[in-house]
Amino acid sequence: MSLVIMHSDITAEKNTTSGLRWIWLSVLVFAVDQITKLAIAKTFDLYESVAITPFFNLVSVRNYGAAFSFLSDAGGWQRWFFTAIALLVSGLLLWWMKQTPAKQKWQAIAYALVLGGALGNVFDRVVFGYVIDFLDFYVGSYHWPSFNVADSAICVGAVLLVLDSIFSPQSKDAK
Repeated sequence: MSLVIMHSDITAEKNTTSGLRWIWLSVLVFAVDQITKLAIAKTFDLYESVAITPFFNLVSVRNYGAAFSFLSDAGGWQRWFFTAIALLVSGLLLWWMKQTPAKQKWQAIAYALVLGGALGNVFDRVVFGYVIDFLDFYVGSYHWPSFNVADSAICVGAVLLVLDSIFSPQSKDAK
């Protein structure tokens, strides 16, 4: 019994001294992503669009491919290909979060955002066979490809990783 308690204490300590302390952010991103997608799926017909502002609509679309519908008409194999890639990347992100010291907060936050977003889209691919997108920004007649909360988290996480690599003291010490 004391070995189990001691092991869990060591694990808990490791989680608070590493980037894993931000895993709650991944869970939050995943939850918000799924709740918003479910709300759209329940209240919108496919391809329905509701204008919110002069530059933003809520829409209901399905993405069978990757970013910008890449390979969306490839015949179905892409579903499992993108799922496998996302699961592999998610495993790497978890490992990187564990290896990241807690003091490297922005790097860990970035990993957590990307992880939560990746898992949100993986869930859609596995359960539905496509990713639910619903955010439509546009200028005039030009529409940015529709996206979702998971995609937003992945992009913000990627930008944070780039900024962290440029501005963090660790990157300057390596030069």
